[in-house]
Amino acid sequence: QVQLVESGGGLVQAGDSLRLSCAASGRAFSSYTVGWFRQAPGKEREFVAFIKWSGGSTYYTDSVKGRFTISRDNTKNTVYLQMNRLTPEDTALYYCAAGYRLGLTVASEAYAYWGQGTQVTVSS
Repeated sequence: QVQLVESGGGLVQAGDSLRLSCAASGRAFSSYTVGWFRQAPGKEREFVAFIKWSGGSTYYTDSVKGRFTISRDNTKNTVYLQMNRLTPEDTALYYCAAGYRLGLTVASEAYAYWGQGTQVTVSS
């Protein structure tokens, strides 16, 4: 069992940066692939990025490639999402999710554990 708590969201201007954190409780965090998803008002939840449990491979949706970086510190049971050059289109509720020994998947239904989300609002 893993519990996830996101933090780091806020209101920023276009072009600014934010770093989101996803703190996990529970054992064997290093065995979990962790993904970030987001949901904007009136839109479906979409995949943003993930970092694999083994080897630390990462993958990003096209709209954030080159701007966002996902990383993890297993000693702190935390995954980060560094977001640079933010745009109003990045405005959403951001969730982190974890799945035990997940492979390369962007499917939200594959992730068993979810946090409550942290709001990111980017003004133009």
